[in-house]
Amino acid sequence: MENVFAAPKSHNTFAWENLGNIKEGRGDLGEEMPVLVYRLMQFTMLDILTESYGSEKANDLFRDAGFLAGTEFAKNTLDLNVDLNAFVANLQKALEDLKIGILRMEAFDAETGNLMLTVGQDLDCSGLPLTNETVCNYDEGFIAGILEAYTGKHYEVREVDCWANGDRTCRFRGTVLQD
Repeated sequence: MENVFAAPKSHNTFAWENLGNIKEGRGDLGEEMPVLVYRLMQFTMLDILTESYGSEKANDLFRDAGFLAGTEFAKNTLDLNVDLNAFVANLQKALEDLKIGILRMEAFDAETGNLMLTVGQDLDCSGLPLTNETVCNYDEGFIAGILEAYTGKHYEVREVDCWANGDRTCRFRGTVLQD
């Protein structure tokens, strides 16, 4: 069996099946873990990337990782062949079931594809101290990846409100990019 961790790979070689059989491997501990552990990994990784590459590049890398994760998440867990209302309902359920957050679509422009949505109780930031900044760069990429997988259109997603800047929900603006 190939060691999937042995050599550096581009994200083009990511394979969903490399996530393994979590139920089998964690029979006693189960599939869930505390948010604290997730954030410990995320924020220490962001700290190291920021130290090595600067904050702008580190945030871009987090967006890129989120985009890959969102794309693969959509392809492997969501039905991409349903109408928009069914897709959003399925996405809301998936995000809530996995305890990622509570998604609400605030606005959608059918002509442009642009949208505004919120994620309440967001895995990445809800409960963080006030820093007067938006911090959900990974989420921006994650949402963009999901949207692109569903629509086939390239999206730029940016957080406009965040727990860390004093709001109690994260709000994201998704804009379709012209090719």
